[in-house]
This record gives sequence, C-alpha cells and structure tokens, in this order.
Amino acid sequence: MVTTERSKIIEGLSDPEKIWDVIVIGGGATGLGTALDAASRGYKTLLLEQIDFAKGTSSRSTKLAHGGVRYLAQGDIGLVVEALHERGLMLKNAAHLVKNETFIIPNYEWWGGIFYTIGLTLYDLLAGKLGFGRAKYLSKKEVIERLPTIQPKGLYSGVAYHDGQFDDSRLALNIAQTALEQGATVLNYFKVTNLTKNDQGKVSGVVTKDIESGVSYTIKGKTIINATGVFADEILQMDKPGSQALLRPSQGIHLVVDMKFMPAEDALMIPKTSDGRVLFAVPWHDKLVIGTTDTPLKQHSLEPKALKEEVDFIMRTADQYLTKAPQPEDVLSMFAGLRPLAAPQGGSEKTKEISRSHKIIVSDTNLITITGGKWTTYRRMAEDTVNKAIQIGKLENRPVKTKDLPIHGSTPDVDRKNHLYVYGTDSAALLALVNENKAWGEKLDPRAEYMAAEVIWAVRNEMARTLEDVLARRVRILFLDARVAYDVAPKVASLIAGELKRDAKWEADQVATFRALAQSYLLVPYPAKA
Repeated sequence: MVTTERSKIIEGLSDPEKIWDVIVIGGGATGLGTALDAASRGYKTLLLEQIDFAKGTSSRSTKLAHGGVRYLAQGDIGLVVEALHERGLMLKNAAHLVKNETFIIPNYEWWGGIFYTIGLTLYDLLAGKLGFGRAKYLSKKEVIERLPTIQPKGLYSGVAYHDGQFDDSRLALNIAQTALEQGATVLNYFKVTNLTKNDQGKVSGVVTKDIESGVSYTIKGKTIINATGVFADEILQMDKPGSQALLRPSQGIHLVVDMKFMPAEDALMIPKTSDGRVLFAVPWHDKLVIGTTDTPLKQHSLEPKALKEEVDFIMRTADQYLTKAPQPEDVLSMFAGLRPLAAPQGGSEKTKEISRSHKIIVSDTNLITITGGKWTTYRRMAEDTVNKAIQIGKLENRPVKTKDLPIHGSTPDVDRKNHLYVYGTDSAALLALVNENKAWGEKLDPRAEYMAAEVIWAVRNEMARTLEDVLARRVRILFLDARVAYDVAPKVASLIAGELKRDAKWEADQVATFRALAQSYLLVPYPAKA
C-alpha cells in the first residue's frame, strides 16, 4: 500500500530545485480529479489543499451522480449527454460508492404522466450504452405502493426513472488515494499563500505553508492550476490584484431526517417547486436527504450557513408532497454547500439559469483556472484541464488514462446492508485492525453503526488530521446525525490523539471546536436546555 503518512509525503517537497510538471491548488472533486489525471499520464504532480479534502462543496452535494434532468428541460443537451456519459464511468470505476437509484416523479397534473415519460425516455436514450435503465409510467396506485407517505390528494400518476447516487467525500478520498498510487504528491492542510513568477511575468511556482508546522515552502512548477472552487477568485487576486470577480457563488442546503418520513427504497424528485426549483428526497446511509435550494450569495466561507428562508422553503415543499412533513426538531443534520458558478453575463441574478458547464480560463501569466461544472463531470473537467496544461506548459503529450482507471477501493461485489461497503476492497484490512486492539471493534455509539476501527483507519490510511475530518468526511456522522456526532466527539478525539500523539489540550480544543460546529448543523439547540 502506498504511504499516506504525512511526514513521509512532505519529504517530497524538500528539494527546492525540483520542478513539478503540474501543481494543483485545491483538494475538492475537480482538483483531486485533475491530480489523478495528470499523475496517471506520468506527469510529476503535486496537489495542495488548504484545509481537508472535500471540506467545501465536494462533501455537501445532494449525493447524486446524474445527468441533470433540469438541464434537459433547459435545452442544455450537450451538458446532459456529457454528464450521463460520466455518470456511467463513475459507476464502472467506483462501483463500491456509486449505485443505480430509482427516482419517482409524482404527477399532480393530468398531463404529467405523458410529458415526463417522454422527456425521461429521451434522457435514457442520451445515455447510450452507459444507460442505467428505462423510464416507466406508474399508475397512482403504483406510486403510493412505492412511496407510501406521498400525498395522495390530487395525484394522477407517476414516472420512475434511473440515475446515480453516491457518497461524495468518500469518493473524493478514494480519488486522493488513487492519485497517490499513480505517483502524485497529495497534501491537505497546506495553504498556498502566494504565486511566484519568472522574468517574463509567467507563473512559475507557489509559496505554500504547512498549517500544522507553520513551515513555508517555495515550490517550482511548469503549470499551476487553480481548482479552488468558490475560492478561485482569491487565487486570481494573488495572480493579478484587482481582477474582476469570476464567480457568483450559489448556496444549496439539505435537511437530513429519519427514513420514517419516506420509508422507501426509491427516491422522490419534484421537477418544479413553487419557485421553479427541482427538489429531491433521496435515501442515503439509512437516512433521507431532502434538498436542495439555489440562493445567490455575495460572500462565501469555509463553513456556509443555511438561511432561515431556505429551511422554510424545504419544509414547506416537503409538507406539500409528503403526508407527514418533518418539523425543526426532526432534522438530524442540516448542511449548506456552495456552487462555484461562473458570474452571469448581462446582469441575470437567477443562478439556476447559469449553465453548469465547466470553463477553463488561462490568464496572461499562464495561470490555469477551472470553474463551474458539477461532481458528476469531475473526470471530464480534469481531462480538459490537464489537456490545457499540456499545451500551456509544453509538456509531452500523453493520452488520458482515467476513463478505464478503477478508483481505489472499487469492487462490484458490495453488500449495502453492511455499512462498511463504502470501504470497498479496503474493508477486510479495516476489520483486521480489531486483531490489533479488540476495543476497536466496538461501536462508537449505540445509535450508529460506526466502529472505533474506522477512526483508526481514517487517520492511518485516509489522511484525517482532525476530529472534523473524521466525523464529517471519513465517517459521515456529522452529516447524518449531528446529535450523535456531538456525543461521540470526546471518544473519537481520544482515538485520534492516540494515533497522532496529541496531548490532552489538543483533545479538549478539538472537542470544543467540533461541538460548536455540530450545533450549527441543527435547527434545535443540543443538548436541550433544562
């Protein structure tokens, strides 16, 4: 197994004269995909992430690997075809994390059944050989049988169609591991603080600071790629102070509730809500994820907050379509994510009208910036970005390898009834940790399936450095039930401290910081005040 030990990986930065072919700034889906693409083609590749992999947008999605039904309705056929193709490759190359999910659209207008059956049949045809299955018309009775809590009043019929569902931050981590296996150097908690330039004024490297040690490094590179999502403008400001903002972030929020509100294997898709948005209710790790919103923002942060009007909109819409709608106290977790949309031209403020196609921009200094796109098209975005880097950096032209490259852990043989399925081919090695310490085989909490061994595995093999890294993005407890995450924090901090040789003060600080974060994922304060 390739080392994921931080100190060993950092040794690769020690030669100040080394010139990397590709330096990627940003460790979300796009940056990690770009590092994997470049490394798999044999380029000397370095990726630097200021916090943790998938800390931002890439861990906060609706958990869908999809072509985008609403882009079909908007007439963006090119984007849909590209996304459906990439969806098929995701299922093939990361079979342990991506699954074929059935979605049901309930029709409350007499014409809906015919309209959506025709539209979704086209959606399936656009997928070609990589299709997930054909759309099917459902009678009112069939819809109620499959979605027992759907609002029956006014229901005419339904349409079932297929799309992909996945675990976003788990896939991001596995892409990071695959990049390491392909020879890339990949580091989290390394913040790029400046860009260096040569005598011709072209970018020639980066200055980066190890957040843990405080040590700074000046690193040389033939090409520098800005894949920082909603933070792209900050890197562009380093390159050219006073640059016009390239992005207009849009926020989407999700509420996570118990499956009792929609006890079904199928997902629900509302194609047109009161304000024209699409809304999903998707089963995920034995919980129900309801979202998303689309709210233009003027500012962005590492930890975006759900707005009251967004929460109200989701609750109100759920109340329209479900016989029993969740109340604030029923929300197990609430998370917000930002979409790095290219700033609209012509003054339009409606973010849902901005194309989700990706854009590659090369500045006068040869800084390459990749923006837009969506999780499903991460691989194609990476391919296009590396092709641009080959051109800009005058690298030897080598063919793309990622179309047929299995992602770390991938196996089609998964038992989704066992929560360890997300580890794929790593699950046996994870379970073997219990031989080292029997206590690691115990559950972290009776209310959740997760074991202590998963915490040890996250630190040793998945580059987790903090309590949040483990409980938010390795073991998904924060996103599934923030109250459980709040309660297990001391136990998990102790396990991490044992592995990383941290002291009692570190543990206490981690627990205090994380518990404050967990509170922000709830609508009702916890623990309840007496």
